[in-house]
Amino acid sequence: MSGCINSKKVSYFNDLGTTKISSNTPIPETVIQKNDILNITVSSLDPTGKAVEVFNAPNVLTVNIMGTSGEVIGYLVGTDGTIDFPVLGSIKAEGLTKEQLRQALVKKLTDQDLVKGPIVNIRFLNFRVTVLGEVKNPTVVNVPSEKISLLEAIGLAGDLTIYARRDNILVIRETGNGQKDIQRINLNSIELLSSPYYYLKSNDIIYVEPNKSKIASSGRGQQWIPALLTALSIVAITVTTIVNNNH
Repeated sequence: MSGCINSKKVSYFNDLGTTKISSNTPIPETVIQKNDILNITVSSLDPTGKAVEVFNAPNVLTVNIMGTSGEVIGYLVGTDGTIDFPVLGSIKAEGLTKEQLRQALVKKLTDQDLVKGPIVNIRFLNFRVTVLGEVKNPTVVNVPSEKISLLEAIGLAGDLTIYARRDNILVIRETGNGQKDIQRINLNSIELLSSPYYYLKSNDIIYVEPNKSKIASSGRGQQWIPALLTALSIVAITVTTIVNNNH
């Protein structure tokens, strides 16, 4: 079956020759969603660091990661879209980017004269993408750097199988307000390299469809299995009968 598959359909970027491509592909800004876990640190111009101690006290959460319970230090975005931040209380986080939330915290700390020259850093602790379908190892990829391309995610899943459709990769992305953005990506085209979906966002799902060869072979296999089982049953009955007659 694999010998019947067009080699152009199992390679990447068939229309890519020797050329130069601009490297300014935008890295999408991930929007904070419910159940995200954020690491937030506050520093200031105070050399002693005492003014920010209360804001950097460990906030330990017990979470379930890949079926295993564990503890992480961070802030969970609740079902109401907020985090419970020391002194400041409930802060709206859902729907904001990290930069927008950072600016909101800096403003509150400054306006309330809690920290002199506050410096706030925010990171996602649960930045991950999921790769499913016709890949060698379907998996959930954790991304500590918060930057991963579609090609890197596929590579970490063991690459596409020979039966994968490279011209119709499905990317499912949460956009907030309960909506999902569905996009089809063609890995045979150079256009991917400048696509806004070249780099992935947290919680993106990549699904790789099987090609016609895989579907056809699966269909034939399902047709042959009942016939094979029937034949084996007949052979077993025949052998049993012969053995019994001999006795």
